[in-house]
Amino acid sequence: MLLILIRRELLANLMTFRFLVAMVVTLSLVVANTVVLIADYERRLTSYSTAAQQHSQEVSNASTYSRIKILVDRPPNPLSIFNAGLDRRLGNSINFRHALVPTLWDTESHSADNPFLNLFSSVDLILIFQVILSLLALLFAHDAIAGEREAGTLRLTMANPVSRPVILLAKYISAMACLMLPVIMSLLLVLILFSISGSILLSGDDWLRIGGILLISIIYLSAFYLIGLLTSVITRRAATALMLSMVIWSTLVLIYPSLSVFAVNRLSDTSSHLESAYREIEQVWEDFERERMDFLRNDAVEGEDRDFNVFGAGTWSAPHISDPITLKYSKAETCSRSIKPNAELLVPHVKAYFQFSEPRRIRAAERTWQIRQKTLDQVHIRKADLAKNLMRFSPAAMYDFATEAWAGTDFHGIDDFITTVQQYRQTIIDYFYDKAAFSSRQWFATDPGNVNLSDFPQFSYHRADISTSTKHASGDIACLLLINIVLFMTTFLIFMRQEV
Repeated sequence: MLLILIRRELLANLMTFRFLVAMVVTLSLVVANTVVLIADYERRLTSYSTAAQQHSQEVSNASTYSRIKILVDRPPNPLSIFNAGLDRRLGNSINFRHALVPTLWDTESHSADNPFLNLFSSVDLILIFQVILSLLALLFAHDAIAGEREAGTLRLTMANPVSRPVILLAKYISAMACLMLPVIMSLLLVLILFSISGSILLSGDDWLRIGGILLISIIYLSAFYLIGLLTSVITRRAATALMLSMVIWSTLVLIYPSLSVFAVNRLSDTSSHLESAYREIEQVWEDFERERMDFLRNDAVEGEDRDFNVFGAGTWSAPHISDPITLKYSKAETCSRSIKPNAELLVPHVKAYFQFSEPRRIRAAERTWQIRQKTLDQVHIRKADLAKNLMRFSPAAMYDFATEAWAGTDFHGIDDFITTVQQYRQTIIDYFYDKAAFSSRQWFATDPGNVNLSDFPQFSYHRADISTSTKHASGDIACLLLINIVLFMTTFLIFMRQEV
């Protein structure tokens, strides 16, 4: 009897006009949007390759150790086509020095971004599933019980030797089979377009991530179908169930997530944290400046000016603090100048100065990083976490967060890049110490010739593996599964006690 009911419900759903319209609209949007997203990804990939090559060349062209300009770049994530997350919204390039520990505040975007193309590529595939297919799930469910009760067919069905649990199960299985069809067909079309483009190469991990996105999409659609089925059970008329379902859908998908972000932004005041951080950072660099000046006052050479009276024509940049929170707050003393012929006797003094100052500058930068990171957590991270936790009362938000984690475009993916850059900076500092760069002539003078950077450490970044992404997505997946169980049990208990 169960198979007979499943077959009947399946045919009834497939033959409806709403299913045809939903399939056409979903597949059309998926194909059109995937073409735009692939073009956007190729443009970002080209921009990344150009920037990475240019930044590598800038390092190679450095004339002294202190003039090494280090910029590292984050490659675009091919799975951002499924869920863009933060992959496009946060910067993909970081400029740092030994005297600057980079944080999220220091990210920049490549200048090749096209604002017109960005407008069309802001809609990813998950957003299409999130909005259209959840609406389709409610349309399938709103008259599943109320419509048959209103038409009298439910009483006729139950006149046969069939139990109520079998009726609910048949409706659920047949509806989910119909809902899975546009999801699977959409993913197949996306993968076909990937292979046609030739620019998107998926690893084994990526295939597993796509499988995870498919799994969470089915769980998400199941939750909305069960919401619609519950409204169909508790109401007597299909029109009432439809209106109630639309109110629930617009609240959970459109209104509540936006309202949560708006409320958190309006209620949180971060100005006091910023002012306190300014004062702490200024104190750190004032302490460093005091140590630096004490060294100059107590050394054997008196009265030297900022360039130590040893350099010829060229450029010089002195340390400064412009904006200790959001800008590059400390520029190391650097020079790209040759030594005056009559100033060779002062070169040991200059070497001693940089040998003294640069390790202390590094320590000051690391103290500053601790303050900046703490402030970043207080000003942005905690506020974002609060908004995400509030949004988790919506299945649509949990679906978005889980697919972000599977795709690697969530905050953890960006934070992994920042952490890798910080580790790379430490590698460079270790390289300077190994080369005794701070106490060498080539730290500040160009007359010996360009420094040999053939063994300069190269930056390498790899996204976190699938196990890490699974861990980040597991909480939202578990919550969605729990919602499914609670909704099904509630619907079952109400339906079992109702008069037909």
